[in-house]
Amino acid sequence: MDRRSLSLAVVLALAAIGSWLLIQWLRPPPKPNEMVGPPRSSYTLNDFTLDALDEDGTPAFRLVAPYLARREGDDSLYVNAPIFTIYGADNADWHGTSQYAWVSADNSLVKLIGKVDMRRPATKTVKAAEVHTADATVWTKDKKMASDAPSVIQQTGSILRGVGMRADMNTHSLELLSDVHGVLTPQAHKH
Repeated sequence: MDRRSLSLAVVLALAAIGSWLLIQWLRPPPKPNEMVGPPRSSYTLNDFTLDALDEDGTPAFRLVAPYLARREGDDSLYVNAPIFTIYGADNADWHGTSQYAWVSADNSLVKLIGKVDMRRPATKTVKAAEVHTADATVWTKDKKMASDAPSVIQQTGSILRGVGMRADMNTHSLELLSDVHGVLTPQAHKH
């Protein structure tokens, strides 16, 4: 290799190193980590009470149960044998049990899984009622509930059986969707 080729190779190597250093110097700094606080992990609770709130901070529902599991990733809750209270309009709250429950991360959706039994005590504005069904979905923000399973609705003077049930806790309405059969007992009128 002659002197001229050697000089050209050295100049090219120095130019490459200089270009690399210039690129490193002009490159913007790396973005900071977007994470705020520690990551949320999976966990379990035994014998707990959970008071869940809506987006605006009002109580949405309460769960008391022997076991809860929160899974990392979707932030949803899995609950065994919950005893629950779903807060309704005009203090007409529903109290009940189910075999299992699933709660969305934002508390807006509750799936009551397996056998579901619910009771609403009488208030000044509504009659007492019972609902016996399975696999019910509750939308806590809209105060609505639905099930596609066979359902029984009991109120003073009536027992209604059907398939599929809808409830609106704002208007206190209960509805069976199909194959409805009822037993109505006459009420004594006060004169």
